[in-house]
Amino acid sequence: MGAELIKAIVFDLDGTLYQNEQMGGQVNLSACRYIAELKGVSVEQADLMLEEARDSLAGLAATLSQAVISLGGNMHDLHERMAREVRPEGLLAVDERVVGLLKDLASRFGIHIYTNNNRSLSARIMKLIGVADFFCKVFTIEDFWRPKPDEETLIFLLDAIGAKAEETLFVGDRYQVDLALPATLGAKVFESCTIEQLLGLREFLAQEPTA
Repeated sequence: MGAELIKAIVFDLDGTLYQNEQMGGQVNLSACRYIAELKGVSVEQADLMLEEARDSLAGLAATLSQAVISLGGNMHDLHERMAREVRPEGLLAVDERVVGLLKDLASRFGIHIYTNNNRSLSARIMKLIGVADFFCKVFTIEDFWRPKPDEETLIFLLDAIGAKAEETLFVGDRYQVDLALPATLGAKVFESCTIEQLLGLREFLAQEPTA
């Protein structure tokens, strides 16, 4: 990969900059309601259908988005529903450790968000966890309507932030979804599934050449 300087950092949002099981439950329930209406089945049956769809995607990036698509759903309708039904208010709060980390990184790098979430919900989440002002660009599902991982979208994103893959660090909680594709293009990657792991980003960057 060489010793390219890191100039930009691209963060996933959900599960990376915060973790909350209740939020995940609301997202899944909204998707189940959508599939239930689409297929004319009960919410419980839709939940089983989504689970089976994700199992059938084993070995790939078996995301909720991909499972919905495989069942004939579309991202526009799914996220219109999620924006209405998912309520992060009362579930999420500021973690000063994360705020401090991002404030420090924003002073040294161009930092960005790339999420499979929608614009409305992402904005509300970032405001609630106190990080909305740190990012140069925020890329959501609404920018491309192509869920991660997607090479065409990733190449567009790199062009939009003005950085080569080799100059970019991707940070996410799901390797196959957030990191595997960037890594194949030559980007550096950092997997983080907890806030404690996320805080280790400082130590990781201290070992990497940076601008």
